[in-house]
Amino acid sequence: MRNIHVFVSRYLYNLNNQIFIERTSNSNHLNTINIRHVANSIRTHGTGIMNTTVNFTYQFLRKKFYIFSQFMYDEHIKSRLIKDIRFFKETKDQNDQKYPFDRADKFNRGIRKLGLTPEGQSYLDQFRQLISQIGNAMGYVRMIRSGGLHCCSNAIRFVPDLEDIVNFEELVKEEELSEETQTAARQLDSVLTDLTRNSAEGTEYFKMLVDVFSPEFRSSKNMHLRNFYIIVPPLTLNFVDHSISCKEKLNKKNKIGAAFTDDGFAMGIAYILKLLDQYQEFDSLHWFQSVREKYLKEKHAIVKQQNVQSTNQDEKLMQTMNLTQKRLEIYLQEFELLYFSLSSARIFFRGDQTAAEESQEQNEKEDETLKPANGNATNLSPESGMK
Repeated sequence: MRNIHVFVSRYLYNLNNQIFIERTSNSNHLNTINIRHVANSIRTHGTGIMNTTVNFTYQFLRKKFYIFSQFMYDEHIKSRLIKDIRFFKETKDQNDQKYPFDRADKFNRGIRKLGLTPEGQSYLDQFRQLISQIGNAMGYVRMIRSGGLHCCSNAIRFVPDLEDIVNFEELVKEEELSEETQTAARQLDSVLTDLTRNSAEGTEYFKMLVDVFSPEFRSSKNMHLRNFYIIVPPLTLNFVDHSISCKEKLNKKNKIGAAFTDDGFAMGIAYILKLLDQYQEFDSLHWFQSVREKYLKEKHAIVKQQNVQSTNQDEKLMQTMNLTQKRLEIYLQEFELLYFSLSSARIFFRGDQTAAEESQEQNEKEDETLKPANGNATNLSPESGMK
């Protein structure tokens, strides 16, 4: 929990199964962490560790977002992104409102000219890793919440009727039992109340982590962050190349760097787009449609060429075409998997609503709550958020 910076860099997140898998290990086995492990930990240490964990995550995200802001403020990156935004606005009518695949590919390749690390990584590779770590942290928070609900539901299953829980303290007082028994009954009532509330609601940690960072992200002094949505297409290209490379290593004898999942990237993208309120801007690029059209067009061209060449009996050429077609199918499948993961991650952050719509919905709820009931105005105090 305290070493979350180590955890998010050493483990990979799987969105659908809600598990973390160790990236590499010196032994023949990889460690995994799932909801059951978290629930057992909460049962051992108490529900108080959940809020502590979220606070550690908040501190971690603050540091990562500082690095994120520095990257987006870099003159080479910022000028290129502004140029790409201008290009898209000027040419979107000719390109059927879709962001061109070639433009994103050019950015992905061109950034390598700015320099590489000793491991051969470009600045975009490092930025992708940063976003994946941010997404892993959000996945960790999601797992903590699920583990908490799992723990509460296991404990509350012994209560016959959640809608009608008797007050044990009152019953004990009626029977005029000892003071120790009354204290025990009072504690039992308190435990049952906590379990009932936690199992019914759970804490909206995602909403808290959006609300705490979004004002700063959307402020006028951080205008350079508003270019983020246009860097997502080259980032997805970079991620897909990396993901395919990791999956191919699974079949090799030397499995260093092999992996079959890394949904932290999709979680990170969805979270940052929400903080910037840029879901609509990103959707306006129609990026995944552009990718699909590009790969399907190339596949059709290969099939057409195969039909022409089938009469020539050139085995080497046919073999090359089959490999090319298979490669295109792998890339198309990987992009679709990323699209599905990103769509799923957006649901956690209410990706169907803009910040203005959310604010309006919140105001409507507050108005309904404050309406006089039976002629008497209700006096409400706001709930306390994360300290």
